[in-house]
Amino acid sequence: MVKEFKEFLFKGDLIETAVGLIMALVLAALVKALVADLITPIIGAVIGEPKFESLSFTIHNSRFLYGDFINAAVTFVSTGFGVFFLVIKPVNAISARRKAGVEPDSDVKACTECLSEIPRAARKCAFCASPQTA
Repeated sequence: MVKEFKEFLFKGDLIETAVGLIMALVLAALVKALVADLITPIIGAVIGEPKFESLSFTIHNSRFLYGDFINAAVTFVSTGFGVFFLVIKPVNAISARRKAGVEPDSDVKACTECLSEIPRAARKCAFCASPQTA
């Protein structure tokens, strides 16, 4: 049972997930600091309110911190923007190249007839014997 537990702990998926979670938490803190310390002061300089955290209103002794919500919304949009352009777009471009059978770092390509993987320099498919273009 101890051996199985060790295998579970050191299994690649668990370690990768843990590292990904840690990096996500650190990235979230970094983005929150970026928004609170740089982006909102710039926006505040334009509209005249230097810090959004202090924006609030009170109704029947209940304090509503809408400035903090604005910071959270800007953080969310900034994170989404960053993830889209720094992760999603490059991954989609790589996936599109793979689907087209054009991988610059790969030594294999897809056969034009049977779509089997063959060496990039092959002139004839080893599976269906169809001639290949260079």
